[in-house]
Amino acid sequence: MTQRIDWLAQEEDCVQNRIAAALNQEERNEFDFHWAMMARSAQLPPKGNWRTWLILAGRGFGKTRAGAEWVRLVAESQSEARIALVSSSLNEARAVMVEGESGLLACSPPERRPMFEASLRRVRFPNGAQVQLYSAAEPESLRGPQHSHAWCDEIGKWPLSHNRATRTFDNLLMGMRLGNDPRMAVTTTPRAVPLVQRLLDQAEDGSCVITRGSTYDNAMNLPERFLEAIEGEFAGSQLARQEIAGEMLRDIEGALWTRAMLEQANAGTKTDSLCRIVVAVDPPISSHGDECGIIVAGLGDDGVARILADCSVAKAQPDRWAKTVADAAQHWEADRVVAEANQGGAMVESVLRAADNRLPIRLVHASRGKAARAEPVAALYSSGRVIHCGSFPQLEDQMCGLLIGGDYSGPGRSPDRADALVWALTELMLGTAARPSVRHI
Repeated sequence: MTQRIDWLAQEEDCVQNRIAAALNQEERNEFDFHWAMMARSAQLPPKGNWRTWLILAGRGFGKTRAGAEWVRLVAESQSEARIALVSSSLNEARAVMVEGESGLLACSPPERRPMFEASLRRVRFPNGAQVQLYSAAEPESLRGPQHSHAWCDEIGKWPLSHNRATRTFDNLLMGMRLGNDPRMAVTTTPRAVPLVQRLLDQAEDGSCVITRGSTYDNAMNLPERFLEAIEGEFAGSQLARQEIAGEMLRDIEGALWTRAMLEQANAGTKTDSLCRIVVAVDPPISSHGDECGIIVAGLGDDGVARILADCSVAKAQPDRWAKTVADAAQHWEADRVVAEANQGGAMVESVLRAADNRLPIRLVHASRGKAARAEPVAALYSSGRVIHCGSFPQLEDQMCGLLIGGDYSGPGRSPDRADALVWALTELMLGTAARPSVRHI
């Protein structure tokens, strides 16, 4: 059965209970596990002679359940199936794809539940079908093994360093040579990484079939608090289109930063060993429109900068944004507060001093345009010398809107957050003050 019975899934529990009461015990046991009846149509495998089924959807869409149910369908119908499960790490593969709330074990009926052999990284179904777990952090582990099917989860966050994501996928493809009809399911939130773009390009020749969807497609099965949380996290940013609507964000032509560059920055390693920490401020011209960009950044003892926090505030009076700066400096034990003084001059320092007279303030003056100041900072990202220690969607939207030549095509009237980031990284890595110093003995 490949078509969903829509009316039943939409009926109230009392109607479903009456139907269940009319079934015998064996039929009742199967009722909760009849996926083709309970799934939304977008969660069922498409028809046709496809090689790859790509589910590109927002958080909470039900991608994991769809992938697990597809694996169960293949395993239960083909005893000779040899299926690869690939995630960003073995822990992720086990915790999400196998043992998770929507994983293989949870979606299988008790009497046909497969056995998970953790030490062997293997799942065995009663009929003989087997599933093997792999990590995208170990591309060479897929060099040699053969499979008839594969499920790749969250390829958008597979490790990017040393081209591991692409190498993992290529090795997997070379081993897809068992059976007469090798197929692969890929489930991921859209992210601007080369592997996702590669699959999107394959859709043109029909070898890759794409299912798209948003978080709200599955709203009836999601807690209200979850929906409120993601709205609060991403509201007002272009990343809401990615994380909620499941839309692939395209780069703006001529932008200093690309989404792929920022994904690479988000894939870095954190550290507690910081030589310097600065709070950079891009004060607003008025309290009625522009934001006050406030970015906290640190320089690690490995020579890599970390973006630690985005404390920017909108439509704030001077005393409010100055207090925010002072609080950030105290919380992060900043060595320096760097403030642009082109607008306001000495007034900027006096406002900050009023918030905390002990602030180690350094005023900076912009002699070049925003894009010219940002170009060497963008080069730091290209060389992997900056890491984002957290999710900063509004900051990243502004960064991707700064264009070579000086134009700005991002959200808002001015890239205040991005400008503060440029001042922070210039202070840490490009100026005379960029030389590391000892903060603690």
